[in-house]
Amino acid sequence: MSNKINHQIILAKRPSGKPQPADFSLVEASVPVPEEGQVLCKTIFLSLDPYMRGRMNDGKSYAAPLEIKEVMTGGTVGQVLESRSSNFHEGDIVFGSGGWQDYWASEGKALRKIDPQLAPISTATGVLGMPGVTAYTGLLNIGQPKKGETVVVAAASGAVGSVVGQVAKIKGTRAVGIAGSPEKCRFVTEELGFDACVNHKSPDFTEALKNSCPDGIDVYFENVGGKVFQKVLPLLNDFARIPVCGMISHYNATELPPGPNLTPLLMRDILVKRLTFRGFIVWDFASQEKE
Repeated sequence: MSNKINHQIILAKRPSGKPQPADFSLVEASVPVPEEGQVLCKTIFLSLDPYMRGRMNDGKSYAAPLEIKEVMTGGTVGQVLESRSSNFHEGDIVFGSGGWQDYWASEGKALRKIDPQLAPISTATGVLGMPGVTAYTGLLNIGQPKKGETVVVAAASGAVGSVVGQVAKIKGTRAVGIAGSPEKCRFVTEELGFDACVNHKSPDFTEALKNSCPDGIDVYFENVGGKVFQKVLPLLNDFARIPVCGMISHYNATELPPGPNLTPLLMRDILVKRLTFRGFIVWDFASQEKE
């Protein structure tokens, strides 16, 4: 491997607002040499996920911030090129946290072997990976959907939202998605099998959402926050459950949004409707990953 170059994308500086190309640098490094117990892998697929934005900030969160000049983090599907672990062999397909680079060395215990015969290996970054586990555990443990209820999910065409809606359908609920374009909404209903999908950029979004949820909303799987949540709130039924997975509309914010303070309205609805909000991280349900 000494004649090969390892291309890496590193965090050059902390973004202010929306990340820009100048916040990153493409560098060349040597290919790592695996130590005893380690495995050398070549990246095949990289998962780009919203949580990465938070790790670019220098602030306390559920995961440590990336250091400046550190390789960008990310889940990766790779092929084993060299193994010094008895659990892996050359040619194996694995999932790990290789990050934004061509090659990476990892402790064998930090890798998960992928069976290419089970499903396309790319699914390890989606429905059979962290996004799928997030959707499954968050919906079932916190949302607790019941047959005949209405489940609404924001960012319904995304890696997490797309699984939430399909699991909701399996549980016998009415699954309603919220997405950002007519094309995404068609994908959600025609390909994923949701009962309805509403375009939050449409001028009639409020009315369309209400019409799609004639019996109100029993479970709202929150991925977005912002104005989308403001339109969902009045439709929540008594004892509705809200798994809070993400707030992607706020990740690039540098200050509080303009407009009135809606906290009193939110707190009133939580009290009067006896709503259950619970934020969660996929690691909270790590023991259920094999389900």
